[in-house]
Amino acid sequence: MTSVTVPSPSVPYLPQRGERYRLVAPNSPTAPRVARDFVGTLLRATEHPGLVDDARLCVSEVVSNAHCHTESARIRVDVTVNRRQVMVYVTDDEPNRLPKPGTAPDAESGRGLLIVESLTDRWGTTTRGGRAGHAKTVWFVLVEPGQCAGGALRTTG
Repeated sequence: MTSVTVPSPSVPYLPQRGERYRLVAPNSPTAPRVARDFVGTLLRATEHPGLVDDARLCVSEVVSNAHCHTESARIRVDVTVNRRQVMVYVTDDEPNRLPKPGTAPDAESGRGLLIVESLTDRWGTTTRGGRAGHAKTVWFVLVEPGQCAGGALRTTG
């Protein structure tokens, strides 16, 4: 049985076409840095330099959460890149604890997802179970300036 939990009304936008990349890292203190460097290098190589800083910060926050709050043996970072957007999935093997953004600005923790929420076009969480095991994925979408996740032109006003 598959269950999905996301901040409403967000639903992950899955690009029709795109290049897909994966990093599998041990759940260690170096995982956030390795994931940050992987995503930064990937986005520069795929000609998305305008998304590099936000992507690096967001993936670092999400991988740090997986490292600090799970005992998962490994953390997987999947990235789908197309001309208009980048979608990043960070998966660990513990679906029990779904992350929630903190509410108090002066709290000791919980600000990472607030950063993700503020920098991304959309984000959410997905849990999977069944005979293949269990997993939790935190995903986010970054959109090239001037674009919306659905491909329409984004305007600022």
